[in-house]
Amino acid sequence: MDNNFFKNMEGKTGVNMKDVFELANSLQGANFKDEKTVRNVIKRVSRIANKPVNQEMEDKIVKSIVKDGNKLDFSTIANMLNKKK
Repeated sequence: MDNNFFKNMEGKTGVNMKDVFELANSLQGANFKDEKTVRNVIKRVSRIANKPVNQEMEDKIVKSIVKDGNKLDFSTIANMLNKKK
């Protein structure tokens, strides 16, 4: 992709694309049935997005992914973070 595209995304979102790519690469082959792995991913995404996740929300996301079998992707996590209580 065009480098300007990523610079524009960084400017609009405040998210470093290098961090996103590093996260994506680290997810290859990860075991998303493992609660510890899922919690680590949630914490990394939270840190990258600068969006804190409280324990209750983390538990809901983990349950959704590990126990309920939902797939893990940025969209799933973003939707859960953006839901109003």
